[in-house]
Amino acid sequence: MGPNRKLDVPVYDLSAVRGIWEVRVKKYRTRQKKEQERVENSALARIDQQWQYRIYCKSMKAKELQQLHHYLERSLLTEPAPSGGHLDRTTDVQQEDPRVQQDEDHPDRKDLIFRLEGDRWLDFPRELQWTTYLQEWHVRRTRIRQLPDFLAQFTQLTVLEIPRNLIADLPPQIGKLSALHRLNISYNRLSRVPPELGDCEQLERLELAGNLSLSELPFELSGLKQLVHLDISENRFASIPICALRMSRLQLLDLSNNQLSDLPQDMDRLQQLSTLFVHQNSLSYLPVCLANISSLRMVVASGDGLTSVPTRLCNDPEIKFIRLYDNPEKRRRKKEEEEKKKKEKRRRWREQEVKDGSEKEFMEAYISTLKDRDTVPFSTTKVSISCLL
Repeated sequence: MGPNRKLDVPVYDLSAVRGIWEVRVKKYRTRQKKEQERVENSALARIDQQWQYRIYCKSMKAKELQQLHHYLERSLLTEPAPSGGHLDRTTDVQQEDPRVQQDEDHPDRKDLIFRLEGDRWLDFPRELQWTTYLQEWHVRRTRIRQLPDFLAQFTQLTVLEIPRNLIADLPPQIGKLSALHRLNISYNRLSRVPPELGDCEQLERLELAGNLSLSELPFELSGLKQLVHLDISENRFASIPICALRMSRLQLLDLSNNQLSDLPQDMDRLQQLSTLFVHQNSLSYLPVCLANISSLRMVVASGDGLTSVPTRLCNDPEIKFIRLYDNPEKRRRKKEEEEKKKKEKRRRWREQEVKDGSEKEFMEAYISTLKDRDTVPFSTTKVSISCLL
């Protein structure tokens, strides 16, 4: 190599290289998404389900198979069979129920709805796992304690109504129900709500009333931007969940019968709120920020302990401000109990005052005797003597 020979050094534009790779990654993700949609829309999953169903039917007896076919044709239950594991062909439909009558008027819709009612049901029927096409579940007044492990397969489910059961926990798989619009799990035994529920971004109505042990909601529920109805009444909430203040489309908020002592000063973030229930709490005032919610049309609060209310709530004719007062007899008993507690408190205070006074007299007398002594004792034992005359 000669001393005057020039070397060619390649120069690359990093931004151009990055742009090339971004285009490749974008195309790869697009192909992955199309492939996933193709698999979901293909008949392979349905064919596999049909074969699994046939294999399952082969293991059943003729009578059980007949009951299963009858069940799948009806897709509507009101009372369980005494056998506890199978369905009875004599299951009757309650025609007086308006929801059932509506389903009868729309037979196509009836086939997509599952109903279960009766305190003899301890678990969901096994046959339910083969009906993943269902769009609505209505399960109430049973003794079922948990949701089935195949719940995540019902991706077309839009309504999940399961009030007045014994359900103690919501599984994380509920976040897989991406099409869910309405969830009602009131009057069960919930103590917590899984953060995965925040993945149900299409949810519009959430009812969690009457679970008694429920005291907080996960922050992940802030992602429920489509929610318009939130009912968390009859629980143990000491404050409004932070996630509730981030549900920008919320129109109805029911916080009644909880343990609230005040409301946050930034409630005016809910600019679409029209109805607010806060009665049966320990509120002494309503924040001024409520007057900044232009869409507000109704506020219901307990009037017994309420001392401060924004002027606009009382004077605006477009807002129905309702104060609920307890029964007079109930107020009288409550007042008597409070007076009794005050008297007991005063009595204990007097006893403590007398005790403190005697203690002080004893210390003064004791210290005065020490002045005449040559030495100070290392320790002293106090003896109390009472005379009974």
